[in-house]
Amino acid sequence: MIFDSLEVGPLAVNCFILGCEETREGVVVDAGGDAERIVTAVERHGLTIGQVINTHGHFDHVGANMPLVERFGARLLIHAADAPMLERAAEVARAYGLRVENPPKPDAFLEDGMEISFGACRMRVLHTPGHTPGGCCLYLEAERKIITGDTLFADSIGRSDFPGGSHVQLLESIRTRLFTLPDEVTAYPGHGPQTTIGHEKRHNPYFQEA
Repeated sequence: MIFDSLEVGPLAVNCFILGCEETREGVVVDAGGDAERIVTAVERHGLTIGQVINTHGHFDHVGANMPLVERFGARLLIHAADAPMLERAAEVARAYGLRVENPPKPDAFLEDGMEISFGACRMRVLHTPGHTPGGCCLYLEAERKIITGDTLFADSIGRSDFPGGSHVQLLESIRTRLFTLPDEVTAYPGHGPQTTIGHEKRHNPYFQEA
């Protein structure tokens, strides 16, 4: 599998470009900004992008949705609980002194357990609410990789003080959906460096006994 990433947008979001080496079919996950840089990476790998996927609806993760959907003719996917955020992305960004374009309406909704395929590659959607109501992680079981969005970070967790967030729910999502995965699974967060599920189970300060 092709698995590439680059930091995009004003808040340094990790955008992921995934592709099948056989068919060159691919997806883009969390296109937070810098659309032309993402396009350049896609073209470098020779991929045809059929789907643009958002792990959640915060403005910093969706800023390049519109140009990529238009450029590639791709479908846009997000969990239904976060879809309303897309219509307010520009407004919320302005409150932070930033500028993004409202994405188009989603073509389909992510659902827990849903399988997304691109060529011979497969990944499974894990609904992990807490950072946002519709936050999702994307598990590539065969590759022992998971894209965790803003649910789980290296030695940290996502914020839960935004509208719709819940600290209790976020911890529960991580315990029951992520920490049940094999320790060797590499986690790729929405910001910052990668980590492993085993490391976070043993060392993440939010899950250590007092």
